[in-house]
Amino acid sequence: MPNCPECENELDIEMDEVEEGDVIACDECGTEYEVVGVEPLELARIDGDLDEDDDELFEEDEEEE
Repeated sequence: MPNCPECENELDIEMDEVEEGDVIACDECGTEYEVVGVEPLELARIDGDLDEDDDELFEEDEEEE
């Protein structure tokens, strides 16, 4: 499960139910992320105050067992 880059709290994401365009919010700090990719999971921080260059984008490699 991916962690919030802001507070390191685990994000509550159902990997098999998430779709591109979904919005995920961190339960701990309230930071919102938009799902921009599902395999691998890619989230982009939603914040109207950031410039495009400052947008955080991170990927979570999905481990297959």
